Amino acid sequence: MLDWFQNIYATGLGGNSLDLWLYALAATALLFLLLKLVFDVLKRRIALLSLKTATVSDDLVAAALESTKNWVLLVAAVWGGARFLDLGAADTYLNLAMLIAVVLQIAIWANRMVSCYIAFYTVSRREDNPGAVSVVQGVSFLVRLVIWSVAVLLVIDNMGYDVTTLVAGLGIGGIAVALALQNILGDLFASLSIVLDKPFVIGDFIIVGDLLGVVEKIGLKTTRVRSLSGEQLIFSNSDLLNSRLRNFKRMQERRVPFEFGVIYQTTPDQLEAIPPLIQSIIEGVEGLRFDRAHFKSFGDSSYDFEVVYYINTPDYNAFMDAQQTINLALCRAFAKRRIDFAYPTRTLYLHREKGGEV
Repeated sequence: MLDWFQNIYATGLGGNSLDLWLYALAATALLFLLLKLVFDVLKRRIALLSLKTATVSDDLVAAALESTKNWVLLVAAVWGGARFLDLGAADTYLNLAMLIAVVLQIAIWANRMVSCYIAFYTVSRREDNPGAVSVVQGVSFLVRLVIWSVAVLLVIDNMGYDVTTLVAGLGIGGIAVALALQNILGDLFASLSIVLDKPFVIGDFIIVGDLLGVVEKIGLKTTRVRSLSGEQLIFSNSDLLNSRLRNFKRMQERRVPFEFGVIYQTTPDQLEAIPPLIQSIIEGVEGLRFDRAHFKSFGDSSYDFEVVYYINTPDYNAFMDAQQTINLALCRAFAKRRIDFAYPTRTLYLHREKGGEV
């Protein structure tokens, strides 16, 4: 046994002396401990920094560092320690192992950052825009797929294989899949456009064509709307983006025109007093802004008036309450001034001829 050890010490192992192997092992151990120490310190420092700031970027970096794998550090340490040795052709495989480890670690970091951001986005937007959460979670799968696809292609390429044919095949296959799934992909990207552009969010009251209701859920393929009569309306996301959509929740103020008529027996003085009377009624209601009131035209059985005012809220119930207040005040004011609202009437004139019947 002693002779064997002395022989190895004298002749070396793999073309390298035993001293070099001992130096390489010591360097590997020290380098691993140093890398482990550096990453542990970085993790603690950035984690403490993330607790003191409101930004998400340092949280993403801290999450990425937490996902650092010990086997990657070990591969890096072995690669560094091997610099003391002359490994010949084996050095090529060691370099390849180092490259694969680095690529995989970067992919792991990127994947963890995506997961961390999705978690942060889910918590921050769950209350005000839960539809965006479901869409972003779906899109995150595509992002992860791209990350790992790029990592695998880099590894295969550095292993000496020609990835050009593979990429071309994937491209042709991707085109075929995209053509087969173009409607689904169209709705998926439409949902992403809805989340980013925000033409509406959950809780908005929208009108699409002759259909209307409150947005209940924004999904990856469809958006669901609860109609006023209670049933659920399901729209394709791409159809929604291609439609002319009216969002009443975004209304800052509502313009309200209404008309009424008074009978033809109303005197000119009474007619002249009606516009300022209406103005005083509207200005007396909180939240309303008077625009105009005019004696508009001569109707079939009435003098017709047109009134326009604005209400500073999009709430439909508030609008109806205000209109009811105006109508009641108008009825009381007209009753007090003996002005009668018009209703459909027809006057029939009879003429008796001489010597004849009516």
